[in-house]
Amino acid sequence: MPSITKKKHTYLMIDGHDQEYMYVLKEGIIKVSVILCDGREFNITYIKDFDVISLLKDEINEFTTSQFRVRIESDTATFYRVPRELFFNEVKYNSDFKNYVDTYYRTKLKEAIIRQQTMTMNGKNGAVCAFIYSLIPLFGRKVKKGIFIDLQITNDDIAGFCGVSTRNSVNRILRGLREENVITMVYHKILILDENYLKRYVQ
Repeated sequence: MPSITKKKHTYLMIDGHDQEYMYVLKEGIIKVSVILCDGREFNITYIKDFDVISLLKDEINEFTTSQFRVRIESDTATFYRVPRELFFNEVKYNSDFKNYVDTYYRTKLKEAIIRQQTMTMNGKNGAVCAFIYSLIPLFGRKVKKGIFIDLQITNDDIAGFCGVSTRNSVNRILRGLREENVITMVYHKILILDENYLKRYVQ
């Protein structure tokens, strides 16, 4: 399949529900979000390495007309561009592939439910704590003092993931976590000092 490569902080444009191609992330890190009617960005997930981006877009478009946005977060990201007709013919006639797609949807639904539960039950502080904890399997790296999240994430991005209205609210929450020695910042990236403190918000 042909592939395309995009640079950091550029966007992969996927417009139109009935477009000709499906896009599959081959390698790299991306952020998936939708643009709300009032212009705010609501972040859905970070995706690292192989994932069928267009399946997520198709599922979201079943429920909202908000613009779907994919931003590259690594230095580069590479995507396969697969003809949509070919893709769904494989789904139709290849049972293993159909099982993969079905599992994909179930997994994304489970992630959405857990994320909504966390945001609803724990308040702003708990939502931010749970979000930081969710970064560990994606970008976490064990170091001497704790777990280093090897991705630079802005306060605006955290606000967009956690349903917090302003970056100032996120800044206040992060400052509180630093004062309690739960996290610290190293080269504008998060270093988790107390994993168990964060973990309690996702159990």
